Amino acid sequence: MQTILAEKQLSAPTTAAATLRVFFHDCFVNGCDSSMLIASNAFNKSERDANVNLSVAGDAFDLITRVKTALELECPGVVSCSDILAVSARDLVVMVGGPFYEVVLGRKDSRESNPLIVDKNLPKALTPMNELLSLFSSKGFSAEEMVALVGAHTIGFSHCKEFANRIFNFSKTSEFDPAYNPVFAEGLRKLCANYTKSPAMSAFNDVYTPGKFDNMYYKNLQIGLGLLSSDQAMVTDNRTKPFVDRVYKVKENNDGDVRRRCDQFNTLQ
Repeated sequence: MQTILAEKQLSAPTTAAATLRVFFHDCFVNGCDSSMLIASNAFNKSERDANVNLSVAGDAFDLITRVKTALELECPGVVSCSDILAVSARDLVVMVGGPFYEVVLGRKDSRESNPLIVDKNLPKALTPMNELLSLFSSKGFSAEEMVALVGAHTIGFSHCKEFANRIFNFSKTSEFDPAYNPVFAEGLRKLCANYTKSPAMSAFNDVYTPGKFDNMYYKNLQIGLGLLSSDQAMVTDNRTKPFVDRVYKVKENNDGDVRRRCDQFNTLQ
């Protein structure tokens, strides 16, 4: 498994961020049950095809498929896709400089994947702070834990459409959000000038160390380099700012399956 992860990350450096995002989107909707991995078919539209998930890089799904294939050859029907996703996300975070943490194994794979419940369960780039705090609280997370989880934006990228409102026609008095560093804002405006014609245009969430899992993301927020409005808001809201400041200064249950393929239910629905 380690060899597959390393080879994939080296050949496609977006894999770590993509896999971490898939893991978060999977867990936050209905628990860590790999329902996010299911591919849509003629009988079932899956979570993967919910609007908010359409921009997830395909490298994550490719990686899980490769790992699952290798494990099925060695020990068929034993290791669930949910466990593969959890361990892969952890190991890839470690590969790009993040912390190691224990992963409890024994998850089962869900037998359903419902795209209709996705949007209301996932935070968006424009979600107001009150709603963000409420959403994370509903999942059992405090404001401090939310700030820590959003720190995953230290790797990966966001599409221009997710922050275009901050850099084009922001207000009657300013073309861009004054919370941005002016030089950064102008750079984003040039980068995303044709984003409506090229929806895949994107920018790194962390402009300084985009491929390293570190606390630079929090430092960027302090100097107007937070890409998304929901991120930047964490340094202006008194409920979250103390936790951003702190990090800135730092250096199973049986109700499910073990899928044979991570992108399909064992019994097609």
